[in-house]
Amino acid sequence: MGWSERVYPPGVRSFRDRERVGLLARAKAREGQTFSVCIPARDEEETIAEIVTTVRERLVEDVELVDEILVLDDGSLDGTATAAAHAGARVCAVDGVLPALPRGSGKGNALWKALFVAEGDLICYLDGDVRNFEPHFVSRLAAPLITQPEISMVKGYYRRPLYGEPTGGGRVTELMARPLLSRLFPELAQFVQPLSGEYAARRTVLEAVPFLQGWGVEIGLLIDVAAQFGVASIAQADLGVREHRNRPLDDLGVQAMAILVTGLRRAGLDADSATATAQLFRFDAALEPESVPVEASERPPMISVPAYRAKFGRELTA
Repeated sequence: MGWSERVYPPGVRSFRDRERVGLLARAKAREGQTFSVCIPARDEEETIAEIVTTVRERLVEDVELVDEILVLDDGSLDGTATAAAHAGARVCAVDGVLPALPRGSGKGNALWKALFVAEGDLICYLDGDVRNFEPHFVSRLAAPLITQPEISMVKGYYRRPLYGEPTGGGRVTELMARPLLSRLFPELAQFVQPLSGEYAARRTVLEAVPFLQGWGVEIGLLIDVAAQFGVASIAQADLGVREHRNRPLDDLGVQAMAILVTGLRRAGLDADSATATAQLFRFDAALEPESVPVEASERPPMISVPAYRAKFGRELTA
């Protein structure tokens, strides 16, 4: 099939260009696998239709690589749900999935519920705010999973422009995630974009690990999948350049706090329970102190949910 592979110490494989999507789709069919693209979205009317349309036209209709496009609408106040549906996605309201369970919140909660709604053996998660989306954002993540049975998850990496400059994005990655991994989880420090919102994994892997409900979900999944399935089972794929909506500094503080809590908890250095809400203390524009709640609770492994096991014919093993 042909892709180049680079080995990052200590064995993190990186897959780059040259995959041929038609051959990839046929390989998927021979293996009898199904592939779902899942996009959590809140107020992403500006970009969601283009993403869904690109996946549908190029990866569903042109080649049969993707079997399902699912958008989890997380309480959008704009036309996100309508735009996604018109573009060809199956749209589900987050609060309508598993309504008998305690209500959750945050991006990770939407990703966790997508695992229940999606039908695929392979799950690809995409962020809904990408402005330069191309089909290779999906196909390059799919390739290692389809052709390399020992791969459990593939993380996307890319270059991130900021305010018109070619680099400078990923501020939380550089100031929080990378130092945290380097210090507490050095075996994971070689991942270029540990907080990437574009990644794919096998259902059997995702159902076996907990999901942080808030912004800690991506680093939590990276740590937990590595701990349970091994660092060598996680590859990373070069997606080129990624342009998206850059968040203001106030939002980045909340994200950084969620990532810090997740890392400390996974390292055994935070005594808070998995149901706790963290508090970020900061100063507002008038230099008045304020305490901002940060979602730090977790959803359990999906395999532990009886409704999930019944739907997919799974058994809970010790």
